[in-house]
Amino acid sequence: MGSDGEMKINGKEDDDLKAPLLKPSEDVAITVFPDKGDKKVRTVKFKIGEIKCTSCSTSIESMLGEVHGVESAVISPLDGRAAITYVPGLVDVNKIKETIEDAGFPVDEFPEHDIEVCRLRIKGMMCTSCSESVERILLMADGVKKAVVGLALEEAKVHFDPNLIDTDGILEAVEDAGFGVELISSGNDMNKVHLKVEGFNFAEDGNMIQSCLESTPGVNHVEVDLAEHKVTVCYDPDLIGPRSIIQRIGDASSGPNIYHAELYVPPRRRETEQLQEVRMYRNQFLLCCLFSVPVLVFSMVLPMLHPYGNWLEYRIHNMLTVGMLLRLILCTPVQFIVGRRFYVGSYHALRRKSANMDVLVALGTNAAYFYSVYMVIKAITSDTFEGQDFFETSAMLISFILLGKYLEVVAKGKTSDALAKLTELAPETAHLVAVDSDENVVSEMDISTELIQKNDMIKIVPGEKVPVDGIVIDGQSYVNESMITGEARPIAKRPGDKVIGGTMNENGCLVVRATHVGSETALSQIVQLVEAAQLSRAPVQKLADRISKIFVPTVVIAAFITWLGWFIPGEAGLYPKHWIPKAMDRFELALQFGISVLVVACPCALGLATPTAVMVATGKGASQGVLIKGGNALQKAHKVKTVVFDKTGTLTVGKPEVVSAVLFSSLSMEEFCDMVTAAEANSEHPIAKAVVKHAKRLRQKIAPNAEYIAEVKDFEVHTGAGVSGKVGDRNVLVGNRRLMQACNVSVGSEVENYIQEHEQLARTCVLVAIDGGVAGAFAVTDPVKPEAECVISFLRSMGISSIMVTGDNWATASAIAKEVGIEKVFAETDPLGKADRIKDLQGKGMTVAMVGDGINDSPALVAADVGMAIGAGTDVAIEAADIVLIKSNLEDVVTAIDLSRKTMSRIRLNYVWALGYNILGMPIAAGILYPFTGIRLPPWLAGACMAASSLSVVCSSLMLQSYKKPLRVRDRAS
Repeated sequence: MGSDGEMKINGKEDDDLKAPLLKPSEDVAITVFPDKGDKKVRTVKFKIGEIKCTSCSTSIESMLGEVHGVESAVISPLDGRAAITYVPGLVDVNKIKETIEDAGFPVDEFPEHDIEVCRLRIKGMMCTSCSESVERILLMADGVKKAVVGLALEEAKVHFDPNLIDTDGILEAVEDAGFGVELISSGNDMNKVHLKVEGFNFAEDGNMIQSCLESTPGVNHVEVDLAEHKVTVCYDPDLIGPRSIIQRIGDASSGPNIYHAELYVPPRRRETEQLQEVRMYRNQFLLCCLFSVPVLVFSMVLPMLHPYGNWLEYRIHNMLTVGMLLRLILCTPVQFIVGRRFYVGSYHALRRKSANMDVLVALGTNAAYFYSVYMVIKAITSDTFEGQDFFETSAMLISFILLGKYLEVVAKGKTSDALAKLTELAPETAHLVAVDSDENVVSEMDISTELIQKNDMIKIVPGEKVPVDGIVIDGQSYVNESMITGEARPIAKRPGDKVIGGTMNENGCLVVRATHVGSETALSQIVQLVEAAQLSRAPVQKLADRISKIFVPTVVIAAFITWLGWFIPGEAGLYPKHWIPKAMDRFELALQFGISVLVVACPCALGLATPTAVMVATGKGASQGVLIKGGNALQKAHKVKTVVFDKTGTLTVGKPEVVSAVLFSSLSMEEFCDMVTAAEANSEHPIAKAVVKHAKRLRQKIAPNAEYIAEVKDFEVHTGAGVSGKVGDRNVLVGNRRLMQACNVSVGSEVENYIQEHEQLARTCVLVAIDGGVAGAFAVTDPVKPEAECVISFLRSMGISSIMVTGDNWATASAIAKEVGIEKVFAETDPLGKADRIKDLQGKGMTVAMVGDGINDSPALVAADVGMAIGAGTDVAIEAADIVLIKSNLEDVVTAIDLSRKTMSRIRLNYVWALGYNILGMPIAAGILYPFTGIRLPPWLAGACMAASSLSVVCSSLMLQSYKKPLRVRDRAS
């Protein structure tokens, strides 16, 4: 039985063991890696048009296979996606493109250049204006194709052409703009090991080690730090591992120079830098308080406490008092030493022809400080002058802003708590065992998890975590996978079962063979996917981006108009003199209102409204078993009104079993089983596998000692119908009724009755035709998932309709739909037909989510507004989806949509708060209430309000940390 979109696979027997449990979501057009012959090969990915069937893709694969330098070619017959591996020295991508086009097939989405990806940590971004500036600077750099900058995450992801620019050039561009920058990772160092080497002290030793490692197959890149005695190696885990690299360094020893390498684990940069940033803001705030608190006491507290403050009024020279001089001395370090960061930030922002929060703070504090200095000069030079200085305004303003930034940084650190917990799941050490030919353990040693290599045998005792992904070789146990999948119940593990790194072994001893290490483990892939999601922008953030472009200039103009609006009427005598506070004149009152408007406006709150919520939601989703691939998917999911479910493996368990096998011809059951096994052997469809398994078991029962291995020729997949081929001299068809009709095979009444009888029981009938006549049939059942009915009911209560689309027959599909409570069904639909059905629904104005698991669901997952892939499904489906449900539980469809709705609601609330704060705060700061109530906002209090607004938005986003699954909550309530 063929799947709806079967691909011809030239592979190895244990491909399922070698395939990552979760594929990375990098959109890299070309990747570079060494193959086992240590020749550099590349893989180019693009799309081929006019692929109509499997024979088209097969013919192109064969044609490319004849091109000298092409190592392999895999082409999907469904959507024409191609992955071609080639040797650059023997053939180039243009030759590959020409070969395909010469055969009459158009090539789309062809990459113009080799594209690499790097991630950067950006320091010094204060608001959305800063992140936009960094993005603009990166995009202006020659060779940069795409750049995404995350304000809340303080990171950037850059796609660039290595032929035009390297990572050093990218770092330099960011540094020239006035931002701090560090390289987090580049595309070629996903598997990296850091080593500390003893025994080398000279440059010659470093060169010896570097040349030795670079000549080793599997080593991609080597960096030697002579001063620190450290070596960093990027490697291909398929060819070499960290222990082999350590041994290779030891082998490089010559004469008296004996090199000894050991693992060096660098401190986690993200956590270290967060702590440093928190400490920096705390120290700056405390230093600021050391000066600003006395300024506040000397200007506002002691003058009110007679006679204790009388000494401050003592005149030193002319009208210069002790208090005024002390305030000048104490405020100056705050303005120019502690406040230096605002000057630097303003300078770089203005140099970039943009404006940010630093500009507002610098303008406000400078206005207060230099006006106060002017007051001091007037007091020194005049014996009759009386005026009020505002030194406390400048000092307290900077203090409150630093306090706000300190609290904001602490709160922002908590937004990535879920991600931090994921990264800490893997244990630090593991038990490496050696086994003999009978797989009995002969030796055991403890090693660091980072030193584990592929195919290592690892022993996991009860109560310990699984260090890497692998296959159970020996032992039985229950493993708690809740930290990865969200599944609360422990999962039974036996020999042959997969285990995931970071999960907890509960009660039995297991021996596991490592299949995925380093960046290939499911845990690493989840972390990478969540990091990418947190860096992506939700479309709703465009509102903040548009506002930020005009925000600061608008505020500066508003502040100037405010000052004019109070100063000119005051000079003209248009408002009563008693409005002017004592010890102030009209100019000073107007200046205070203008400064308050400058510093009360907060662009930071707007910039943080969306990214902080997305960070918390994606991290929380990952801990609940729902991987959301970015802000775009998160935003679209909250609008979903229709969910389309695939049947096999989605609504059903996905493990079909044959419950009946019958013959309709004089053919022997033994020969019938041989024919079916041969015809279906190349099929990857779950039903096909079930049929082959049953046929083999049946034949074994009939003739246990007989050995007959039939081969199929002219094998062909009929999309959505079945397979055909020639076994010996007989033509064999295995598939559904549609295949029989297409091949003009008549279906008699006896066969028709068999089909109807089983389809009414929600079973799928697989017909087998030999030489033009139906020779027999199998009835296959696939039980419905226990939670399916509850999920459909809950979606209905959320106002979401459910539809089932399947390639199966109408009778079976209708029976399954009735069992789970779905009213609308599309049956006998091929893969492209599924995508067309979704487009039809979208044409009616519906926002559609598609839930599927197989290769045949990929076109529909891409076509849907939101594609959700069941985690246990194929890697192709997972790559095509916007949301991955790790534990294959349909309840998580509800979780994904509900989490999206809660997140968008929180983002809207954040915007209401951020915009509402600015809309209300600026008029109050401008003095709109002062004529009626006498209430005005002093500049230092306006600064405190500004700091509080950013903090409130971050804390609002942190409320998503308390999110609970709605179905689980409902179950407990009932």
